[in-house]
Amino acid sequence: MRVERLAIPEVLCITPQRFADTRGFFSETYSVARFAEAGISASFVQDNHSYSRLKGTIRGLHCQIAPNVQGKLVRCVRGAIWDVAVDLRVGSPTYGHHVSAVLSAENWQQLWIPGGFLHGFCTLEPDTEVLYKVTAPYDKAAERGVIWNDPTLALPWPVRPEEVVLSEKDAALPPLAACEPWFHI
Repeated sequence: MRVERLAIPEVLCITPQRFADTRGFFSETYSVARFAEAGISASFVQDNHSYSRLKGTIRGLHCQIAPNVQGKLVRCVRGAIWDVAVDLRVGSPTYGHHVSAVLSAENWQQLWIPGGFLHGFCTLEPDTEVLYKVTAPYDKAAERGVIWNDPTLALPWPVRPEEVVLSEKDAALPPLAACEPWFHI
């Protein structure tokens, strides 16, 4: 397993090994011991699976606040996504900054996003499937979000605005400036 710290060091890009032969491949995508060696001691309580039919689908930007702050381990098992994490931890030297990575079935990379970050992704191919583990259960009352094209964040989404596919819920999210601080260091 290869672990790379991104520009926000708490966010990690993890590439598990794949062992291939004539049958296909085998990969250990999660191991408590190996993740602990990489500095991730999170306990995962739920696995989520999303399918996006269209290229240009944006899911996000989402987070959960206390008492169910979620860390996420995200991987793409079919197609490809541009995955982004935005630091919302007031007092952090990287507050308001983002890091991103292309996750795909081909490159087999995963992104570890700890609690205190907004998370979102954009599909780069049609028929894309994403699996992610979370450290807290879904909690509607703790759910928060910021509009994908927030002018303060100015994220470099890899899709033209007129091609974006959003849920009604995500299209109605507020700008960051209208949100109270949710996380503090």
